[in-house]
Amino acid sequence: MHTARIIVIAALATAFITVNPAARAEDPLLPKDMVYIGQGGSVMGLDREEPVNTSKKPTLYEQRMKTPWSAEALNDESPAHMVFLDPYFIDKYEVSNKDYGEFIKAKSHPAPAYWDDPRLNKSQLPVVGVNWEDARAFCDYRGKRLPTEAEWEKAARGPDGNLYPWGNAFDPTKVNYGKKHDATMPVDSYPEGASYYGLHHMSGNVFEWVSDWYDPRYYGRLETSLNPSGPARPLWMGGTGTYVDRLTVGEKRVIRGGSWIAPEGTARATHRFWNHPLNNSYGVGLGFRCAKAAPPEIDQRIKDAAILTYVEMGRERFAEAQQTLAPALALDPKNRELLDLRQLIEQSMKRP
Repeated sequence: MHTARIIVIAALATAFITVNPAARAEDPLLPKDMVYIGQGGSVMGLDREEPVNTSKKPTLYEQRMKTPWSAEALNDESPAHMVFLDPYFIDKYEVSNKDYGEFIKAKSHPAPAYWDDPRLNKSQLPVVGVNWEDARAFCDYRGKRLPTEAEWEKAARGPDGNLYPWGNAFDPTKVNYGKKHDATMPVDSYPEGASYYGLHHMSGNVFEWVSDWYDPRYYGRLETSLNPSGPARPLWMGGTGTYVDRLTVGEKRVIRGGSWIAPEGTARATHRFWNHPLNNSYGVGLGFRCAKAAPPEIDQRIKDAAILTYVEMGRERFAEAQQTLAPALALDPKNRELLDLRQLIEQSMKRP
């Protein structure tokens, strides 16, 4: 039985290897401009009681976070905890005006706020001025959905649980924040600030809607660590946020990532914020990206290719092992186990 399985795997892997790179890029299992993130654990949240302050003088944001109405929001990133997610895809870039314009035409959907603003409406800039329902409708149109808060944070922090997409130290050269530019920047800009998985602008540029309801106490009440999708019921709150318009009341959805007009404190990958789902407050700095579940065939392909790679290594056929590993890395290029295996093969090939 075991020998038969290896033969089948070998046949499948060989067929996959012979596909040229261009054809593989068009594999229907790999959606265009989406990143595959494999199953597994990820740290979410941050254990702290005081705002992270990287400057000598407290920022205006930190001062406002100490006001009474912000008492719970101050600690809404705590406690740190592990979550375990099934594999999924998430957009590499924030949704652009170009893509959103196609949606408007196809579905006769109303244009968002600032659609005619020349600072913000260029094709490769992220769409802004959208509420949660707009974002959900676009993702549905594309056969996708909004990411959960847990999926968004894993994509932003990477396997090491970085505080920022690029690492653990704030770097103002890697993020569009604090009005350093007069408007948003193209969705494919700031590659040096991309996350471990290659996602752009997971910090700054525009806040991003996620699917979850907001509750500042949610992390302390987490009922499951397996594919968490937020509170089961919305929490009625006053105000859209801690430092803007507190007059809008009702249930809130989570927004993530900071924006081009927001301060440094919002640039952390753990930072949580909220807004009413029908409100486009922060409109000039509020957009989104989409996600979708990954089909199980991808995980099976990766496992089969890895098994055959180990078989070839056991035979000390290291060149063949490289070939059999290549399809798995093409599907999941950031998989730590596969990268370690590739390094082991390379080291073995250097032995006399």
